[in-house]
Amino acid sequence: MKGAELNKGRLVMIVGPSGAGKDCLIDYARERLHANDIQFVRRTITRPPSPGEDHNPVTVDDFRIAALRGAFALHWEAHGLYYGLPAAIDDLLRENKVVVANGSRLILPAAKSRYPHLQIISVKADPEIIAARLEARGRESGEAQQARLARSAAAAVDANSEAIRPLIPK
Repeated sequence: MKGAELNKGRLVMIVGPSGAGKDCLIDYARERLHANDIQFVRRTITRPPSPGEDHNPVTVDDFRIAALRGAFALHWEAHGLYYGLPAAIDDLLRENKVVVANGSRLILPAAKSRYPHLQIISVKADPEIIAARLEARGRESGEAQQARLARSAAAAVDANSEAIRPLIPK
């Protein structure tokens, strides 16, 4: 019954490399879509507040405790950080809402398994644009930026991939 209830609404996951413009796209949609049946959720990330994404910053210890308590519908590790989408997604889907979330290509297999009607929007940008955006953010060193760009170039959206490393198995 629970799985069928989750199929009432629709989860729309925005994915793509860092710096591709996912947050700009989400902000643009949020400003223009004022329907009550469209909800935008914030990720929890083990990163301090910074320009770009509006997220819930937490420590690694607080994240682990939250994950153990079931605070996340989906959670994963990438780039040395932990990310989580709130468990409230399930309640919103049961209420027949469209839920928009900034996701990750890494979490797509688990997301498709949990949400069979998942819609994926893959955002892409030229490597030069991504490099400029990462540089402007100033979150990481030049070496870390180059490593991120290399990973992004090699990654592809594959919802059937097994490339997923959740922090705590469900």
